[in-house]
Amino acid sequence: MDQYRLFLQRMGLIGTSNFLIAITGIILLPILTKNLSIPDYGVWTQFQITITLVPSIAILGLPYTMVRFMSASRNRKEIQESFYSFLFTVLGASILAAIILLLVVEPLSNALFNGNTTVGLILPLTVVMTAIMLLFFDFFRASNEMTTYAILTTVQSYMVIFFALILILAGYGVVGAVTGILITQTLISLIMFIMVFRRIGFKIPKFMNLREYLSFGLPTIPSNASFWILDATDRYVVGLAIGITAVGYYSAGYTIGALMSLLTSPLYTVLLPILSQYYAERKIRQTRFLLNYSIKLYLIIAVPAVILLSVLSRPILYILSTPELANEGFIITPILALGGLFLGLYSIVTQILVMERRTRITGNLWIISMILNVAMDITFGYLFGIIGVAITTLFIYLLSFLVTAYFSFKYIRCNFYFGFIAKVIYSGFFMAIVLLLLNPFGVINVILSGIFAFTFYIFVLWLLKGVKSSEIKFLAGVIKEFFINSYRNIRGLN
Repeated sequence: MDQYRLFLQRMGLIGTSNFLIAITGIILLPILTKNLSIPDYGVWTQFQITITLVPSIAILGLPYTMVRFMSASRNRKEIQESFYSFLFTVLGASILAAIILLLVVEPLSNALFNGNTTVGLILPLTVVMTAIMLLFFDFFRASNEMTTYAILTTVQSYMVIFFALILILAGYGVVGAVTGILITQTLISLIMFIMVFRRIGFKIPKFMNLREYLSFGLPTIPSNASFWILDATDRYVVGLAIGITAVGYYSAGYTIGALMSLLTSPLYTVLLPILSQYYAERKIRQTRFLLNYSIKLYLIIAVPAVILLSVLSRPILYILSTPELANEGFIITPILALGGLFLGLYSIVTQILVMERRTRITGNLWIISMILNVAMDITFGYLFGIIGVAITTLFIYLLSFLVTAYFSFKYIRCNFYFGFIAKVIYSGFFMAIVLLLLNPFGVINVILSGIFAFTFYIFVLWLLKGVKSSEIKFLAGVIKEFFINSYRNIRGLN
């Protein structure tokens, strides 16, 4: 049971980090919406999506490949060869992407940034630094150094707030905000390079296994970047077909709905390194158990999370943004939150195909999904506005989960505990009633109502025997250990 205790502790660590990172988005939302015009907020949104989308393609799937192949490696020379092969390849590909962006800077700025060419010129440098930063992050993930990974990703998010806020208050507007991102990515990449250099030294790579790495990594580009590519497509279509103001409305509701990624990311981050070790040692029974355990744990939290975000979307947006954005954006949150639930299930079952090196299946699936997404975005966006775009996202995530599960279960079959799911949904129904009756407004009321409703949900689930007393005690013990170890680590730094 110790291995699952360690798994939960790592999940708690990454979950805490992701929560702190998510707070940065909530902190930034009022800073941006109350200091920038809605069109400029749309420009900021388009810039963020672009620096996520372009690097996700330029890195050629290599950071993800590094986690898959380096997780079980213990030889220093092998690690050097692999890492620097990845680094130089990613650097070259991202520079090529930056050159292409420079060549089309004017039409790109007109299409995405409301004609702001300065933002367009900052974009290529930010793309290069973001690609390098992502590779360094996954080095620590591949090394199973989750504490270091969590600290670095959290610090990076708060550095963005710090520099963006300073430059916005200094009067540089949206240009200052995006410059803050560039400064952050550059500094954090430099810090991580120094850390990696001290750990493994430096070596000019021979690129001996690059063909194998690219064969595995290239098909993962659509699947690894799917979340951001679909999000970017949605916002681009909204901006081009409906208008830049609609991007602001969509982004406000999306910001709340995307909090579902807080639940998905810890699983995605922690599962792959552990499963890679199990699979390399041919521990199929432990692999299956961990996958089933992850699905059950995810559903316990994800279902009430969808309900919380759906019911509390409008009051949260009233707190964080303007009444206009709240009234226009809240309606898409339930749709996107439900889509996020299926994306989380996809992120679990797709690990089976990764273990089997069947990345071409997910690659082809997401290529088809992206083409379908564009067609449906245009059609449903034209007919139903931002609600139609949100419905498209939900459909794509559901379809991708079902198709991936079909192919994955040919190798390792997971258990979805349908009787348990019924109990979770039933408990969630009563939780929704509690929230609707409370109808909270204001920061304190929203927080207290959310905590009370979730506690009530767990109580009802326990009455229905969806969770056992022993499981609650075990989880409580893990949480206690997590806080004790965190306190000791903090004291050790002083």
